[in-house]
Amino acid sequence: MTPQSSASSQSYVKDPRNESVEIYVNGQFYKRDEAKVSIFDAGFVLGDGVWEGLRLVNGKLLAIDEHMDRIFEGARSIQLDIGLSKQGLVDEVWKCLRHNGMEDGVHIRLMISRGLKSTPNQDPRFVVAGATIVIVAEYKQPNPELKKKGLKLMTSTIRCSTPDVFDLRLNSHSRLNFIQALIQAINMGADEALMLDDRGFVASCNSTNFFIFRGDELWTSEGLTCFNGITRKKAIHIWREAGFTVREKPFTLAEVYSADEAFVTGTLGGITPVAMIDGRPIGDGKPGARTARINQLYQEYISQ
Repeated sequence: MTPQSSASSQSYVKDPRNESVEIYVNGQFYKRDEAKVSIFDAGFVLGDGVWEGLRLVNGKLLAIDEHMDRIFEGARSIQLDIGLSKQGLVDEVWKCLRHNGMEDGVHIRLMISRGLKSTPNQDPRFVVAGATIVIVAEYKQPNPELKKKGLKLMTSTIRCSTPDVFDLRLNSHSRLNFIQALIQAINMGADEALMLDDRGFVASCNSTNFFIFRGDELWTSEGLTCFNGITRKKAIHIWREAGFTVREKPFTLAEVYSADEAFVTGTLGGITPVAMIDGRPIGDGKPGARTARINQLYQEYISQ
């Protein structure tokens, strides 16, 4: 199964223009099949780094200030010196986009590792150069079929971690636990994994944040053990701004199974409906009117 044809929330429409897009590595540009980092890079050796997913829509980088705040907060928390100011890093993103002549419909993966090490070990004192900065910009649109039919989720046995174990507000390169959860879901015929917290309450999915509708009320987790999602925050804001109630609270799988509708949020997919969880249809098993309404509000936001 190829990534672009899968039903994952991360699936996308294949675009042949990406074959000629060049990759930014530490200020230089390389063809897609020639872009490289060292096997001694801390990101490769340990997953020691932070990243952001960005979108370029109609010449505008969506929520760029929020994304810069998040990546710099993550870098500070692990004492990673990016070597640039926030504006300097934004300028490098624009440098990549302009180099490739990109103006719209672009998804950007901004990745920053601690940099080159003298030997493959954990100790950050063995770094011998500055941070490694990689920017991969691609023409990428979410798979439209997902909006029509909705995702299938499976509840994973792997839990989202608490901040004393690993703080999910840190957008780290290390994603092995989420990959394990996703593999469980794929092996059970689902598209993505729904994950619980240490208490058994619903937390998030393996790559997205999770919401349900009960009537017109929008429910999502407290945010203690889910991703610090910028699209998540926007969904909460626009539903409240539209005059409806949003509850950030603990809730259980039993409450999910009896929800009227469900959806997930992420940078690439925006708002993607969920049709089935653990083999059970949510509502009538099809994307519902409330999800369509909040998606419409979100599309209006990104088109401004």
